[in-house]
Amino acid sequence: MNALPTTTDIAIDILDAPAAEAALPALADILRDCVANGASVGFMNWNTAADYERFWRDVAAGVAGGQIVLFVARNADGIVGTAQLHLIGKPNQPHRAEIAKVLVHSRARRQGIGEALMSRAEAIARERGRNLLVLDTDENGAARRLYNRLGWTELGTIPRFALMPDGAECGSTFFYKDLV
Repeated sequence: MNALPTTTDIAIDILDAPAAEAALPALADILRDCVANGASVGFMNWNTAADYERFWRDVAAGVAGGQIVLFVARNADGIVGTAQLHLIGKPNQPHRAEIAKVLVHSRARRQGIGEALMSRAEAIARERGRNLLVLDTDENGAARRLYNRLGWTELGTIPRFALMPDGAECGSTFFYKDLV
């Protein structure tokens, strides 16, 4: 019986804008896979490959502009996960950032990839002077358990905040983590 890979088999990299553009097919595939498996991540079952690619091109533009730090998780199969750190640019919030789109391909789940992505995002947030992080997630998703386990503070759930890919209503649970 094969043991599941551990986080030692995973590399977490930060992509610059050209690398994000080059990784676009893999990133679009991860997003497509997550939506196909029911993740409420801003897309619906009817979205197309072009929609996913357009999303990642916009992320690459945010990376180029310095507003987004894009992380990818790689294992022997290539890019299998991703996360974003959105650096808040408002003059009264230089200490804050938002974690977004923590996605792991279904073939690579339950191997510590989400935790590794979050750990790296928190470390980079500290390096960039951000000591208050926020995020939101589907109220019933596995990510909620992950964030609780990683010491994030759950603030509450807004019912009917978004839709699941099939159109069903979905509440979003909001979290923060104080890195001070």
